[in-house]
Amino acid sequence: MSSSKTNNLTIPVDKIRYNEQGLVPAIAQDYLDGTVLMMAWMNPESLQKTIDTEEAWYWSRSRQELWHKGATSGHIQKVRSLRYDCDSDALLVTIEQIGDIACHTGERSCFHQVEGTKKAPPADTLSEVYRVIRDRQVHPNETSYTCQLFAGGDNKILKKIGEESAEVVMACKDDDGDAIASEVADLFYHTLVALAHHDVDIRDVYRHLQSRR
Repeated sequence: MSSSKTNNLTIPVDKIRYNEQGLVPAIAQDYLDGTVLMMAWMNPESLQKTIDTEEAWYWSRSRQELWHKGATSGHIQKVRSLRYDCDSDALLVTIEQIGDIACHTGERSCFHQVEGTKKAPPADTLSEVYRVIRDRQVHPNETSYTCQLFAGGDNKILKKIGEESAEVVMACKDDDGDAIASEVADLFYHTLVALAHHDVDIRDVYRHLQSRR
């Protein structure tokens, strides 16, 4: 079987190191925030179909058949990129999860259990901070600075964004790397508060950034 391409990445289907059962583990990862959504198995045929259709196909060990993810539920996985590790015996499938549900339990990710409890899986730092900010919105605490910003509304939130923007400019003028990083972090945080205040999801920001790549 020859090499194939998807999203400008060559995948040597016939050079992947499959196990004794002819399978290779495939990790599905959200293309926007890096959340690990699930792990399943692929064989050469399902990998080739994934490449050809740019939608995720796996091999079901229990049913012993090809499995088109989301064919029944509608939660298909559009493949954005495919990578294989240094030993060529594991795959990373970067996907756009339609419906934002990858797990058969209805959870976003199969990796939602921590010590017997359900928790959102880890994502990138900005998404994690945004999640905390959203939680402050739902569970207000008068001692929380974030909640104080929400209480002040646009007047307080936008004033802080203006102040932080000016501080970023001054740090850049001073050519102080550590100060620049710190001030940009402050600007990011207050911008995330503004997003939450106006009920704009950070993933929508990511989508705009992706479209401009």
